[in-house]
Amino acid sequence: MVDILSLIGRNEELFSKDISDNKEELLKKVQESSFLVLGGAGSIGQAVTKEIFKRNPLKLHVVDISENNLVELVRDVRSSYGYIDGDFRTFALDIGSIEYDAFIKEDGKYDFVLNLSALKHVRSEKDPFTLMRMIDVNIFNTEKTIKQSIAKGAAKYFCVSTDKAANPVNMMGASKRIMEMFLMRRSEQIKISTARFANVAFSDGSLLHGFNQRIQKNQPIVAPNDVKRYFVTPQESGELCLMSCIFGDNRDIFFPKLSEKLHLISFADVAVKYLNQRGYEAYLCKDEHEARQLVKTLPEENKWPCLFTGSDTTGEKDFEEFFTESEKLDLNRFENLGIIKNDFDNQSSNLDFFKSSIDSMKKEQAWNKEEIVKLFFEMIPDFGHKETGKYLDSKM
Repeated sequence: MVDILSLIGRNEELFSKDISDNKEELLKKVQESSFLVLGGAGSIGQAVTKEIFKRNPLKLHVVDISENNLVELVRDVRSSYGYIDGDFRTFALDIGSIEYDAFIKEDGKYDFVLNLSALKHVRSEKDPFTLMRMIDVNIFNTEKTIKQSIAKGAAKYFCVSTDKAANPVNMMGASKRIMEMFLMRRSEQIKISTARFANVAFSDGSLLHGFNQRIQKNQPIVAPNDVKRYFVTPQESGELCLMSCIFGDNRDIFFPKLSEKLHLISFADVAVKYLNQRGYEAYLCKDEHEARQLVKTLPEENKWPCLFTGSDTTGEKDFEEFFTESEKLDLNRFENLGIIKNDFDNQSSNLDFFKSSIDSMKKEQAWNKEEIVKLFFEMIPDFGHKETGKYLDSKM
């Protein structure tokens, strides 16, 4: 079992004081409320579900497209916390489906709706088809579920964003930035809040999660040596979302406040520390072929072949930020949580244009990446997207 905190350069949890200072109010609010968690079986969704469950809510329903992950979520919750007095159920549904609509029609009454569903990988923008699905999941499923929440009288809608929405350079970050615009438009009809994240260490599909897979499968470890990121633990991701959901004012965007506790660290440095914790010394290889060959013998010497290279793939941002210079901040309300304060900004004409443009592409069942990128530039004029022609799927 790896010690996540030491891997990411910390010895204490980031939000412990904020959670402790607001413990009683947080507990009371959860205990008297009902919750719907969408995308609740992903890494952040599971963390949020656990934070809600252990505070004994009146109702907690969890929806996710992954049946297997929901099974593990239930086993994990039961094994860790047991049972609650309220109604806890999971539903293996696609929130874009008719079945989900029927589920909402039958009941659909929740105080808080939290949307954690997302396509979060930069690699999903490599072709026009997965890129269109990213738009559907990150933007239009959000628009759909927030309209349903308004119709059912929910008190609050929370949706997770990303640090990559601040001055975006990739389509994933830009899709979340546009999602934020759709959220803000609905903020006159329902109270909304969101959160921009650091990388969640060892979340499903992440590079750090891949380290575990490589060890289990006896394969080399590969990481960029020129990309540094801030990291939070899975539990901290759940705490960040819940704090924003419960305590966020309308249109607030929460983010981890930069401090001596939150360190930039490169993926290569994390890989070296990770291997040390597992009892191995990192052995630097010159290319993929050498790494694949040496993994057959080096582990017997307590060494592990690694390939650390510079990043040259489309969509990589070489630094991380949670807010832009033009955004208003509240850095005083919480110890380690910062808040971006947003005024109402109705961009209905732009958002309607975006939706109609995407709808036209879908109706024709024909589109290319170039026209989607152009549309994104129209929505975000200072969009920093650069196409290198290289994607992570072409690397080990």
